[in-house]
Amino acid sequence: MDVTSHKDLDTPPPAPHAARDAKPVSVSVRAGHVASRYAVIGVWAAMIAVYTAAEPGLFLTEGTFQTIFGSQQSLVFLTMALLCTICVGEFVDLSVPATFGFSATILPVLVVDHGWGVWPAAAVAVLAAITVGVVNGLLVVVVGVNTIVATLGMSTFLGGISLWMSHLNTVSGLPAGFGRFALHPVAGLPISFFYGVALVAAFAYVLAFTPLGRHIRFVGANREVSRLSGIHVNRIRLGSFVASGALCGAGAIIAVAALGGYNPTTSDTLLLPTFASVFLGTAILQPGRFNPIGTFVGIYFLETGILGLQLLGLEAWVSSVFYGGVLIAAVTIATVLRRRST
Repeated sequence: MDVTSHKDLDTPPPAPHAARDAKPVSVSVRAGHVASRYAVIGVWAAMIAVYTAAEPGLFLTEGTFQTIFGSQQSLVFLTMALLCTICVGEFVDLSVPATFGFSATILPVLVVDHGWGVWPAAAVAVLAAITVGVVNGLLVVVVGVNTIVATLGMSTFLGGISLWMSHLNTVSGLPAGFGRFALHPVAGLPISFFYGVALVAAFAYVLAFTPLGRHIRFVGANREVSRLSGIHVNRIRLGSFVASGALCGAGAIIAVAALGGYNPTTSDTLLLPTFASVFLGTAILQPGRFNPIGTFVGIYFLETGILGLQLLGLEAWVSSVFYGGVLIAAVTIATVLRRRST
């Protein structure tokens, strides 16, 4: 009878052939993985170089830098609001710009037309946006209405209410001191830029390092598996709509403070930039995944491209062409690179 030593008992079984034959990841695969993450950032740097060479002394200036990074705060809040629902698998909330415009119209109307104080009016405006989020959530999550249908109807409804409240005009005349809340300069940029940075950083932290963020990702990936795992799926879905409304309201207050008033017709122009930035973000840092930091980079990538083309003498229509064309090209390139890397 063979006697097996204690040493032999402690020795792990031989590895399977697949494990023994596994080869280290090649340099080309690693390069493709890196390229899929940072391709858009590389295109951004190349675009800046081209604009600088084409317009020396005009593009690469402090004024251009301030225009790019000091004028997109509304879009930062809108994209983060849209991400709240997209990350849990709700495609797509079309009411985000209208909710923003609704809240932004309430504030100056209450202050200018009805004599309210600025901050009480701001609180009502944010609560109104949150209420819209609650109603959207109940319609989609509890009643079961299709997300696109519910939010498209809500968008049209809010647009009409906003036009009625403003009498089809720009409502302005807010106290001058209120503007400092958004325009106070910090390091050459308005403080509202840093509000956006803080929001994006907080959102990214929640998604990456908290149980709530993991639950959000799980729900967005597979609701049924998440439900079987004990996650309160409907609670998270409803909460995403409420959070979206809250961010729309907060962004509206900052926008009104910066502008001194608001015209509700401008809300319609925010739909394409919001969606373009969010979907472009899937080609940055985390290919194929909606993520706050990638979206943040996408916002300023698009603004850089549009501003550079306008400085070259192109007309205002170029923004629509650029938003659509660059979005398709960037996402396609990132997808191809990601496939090669895997």
